[in-house]
Amino acid sequence: MRGADRKERWTGIEVGNNRPNRLARVSAQLQDEIATMMRADIKDPRVRMATVTGIKLSPDLHSARVMVSAVGTQAERHGAVSALRHAEGYIRGELRDRLENLKTIPHMIFELDESIEYSIHINSVLKTLEAHQQDSDHPGDTEPAPDETQGKTGTGEEL
Repeated sequence: MRGADRKERWTGIEVGNNRPNRLARVSAQLQDEIATMMRADIKDPRVRMATVTGIKLSPDLHSARVMVSAVGTQAERHGAVSALRHAEGYIRGELRDRLENLKTIPHMIFELDESIEYSIHINSVLKTLEAHQQDSDHPGDTEPAPDETQGKTGTGEEL
């Protein structure tokens, strides 16, 4: 009976849990290889200041969304993504040679990752709000200090 329970556990639970782990491993492998190609193999200068920030694979491993962050103006960032889209065939061919553990290389959809720019924007807004909050916490800095010669009422009259 114990052996039967073990077999059911391995066929039921392990198969279901193994898939997300495989997706994560393949995503990490794709990200590493694409980043290496961007640094060393792709000659387009628009790609030099770009970074792969993440890969989202479909469950069947046939397509991958490649999230790319780039430094520069809006046009330069979009140019980097455009260059990667143009180089998709080359990238897939290189991945086919480098990744022997995959039967098929996924179709890649390159997208601009705006999350870093957005987080920088949010950080600057929070710093501005913090500065305004500190200014409002210290209203006495703008008012003159009461004169020590005045009485305890602060009006110049003695008690």
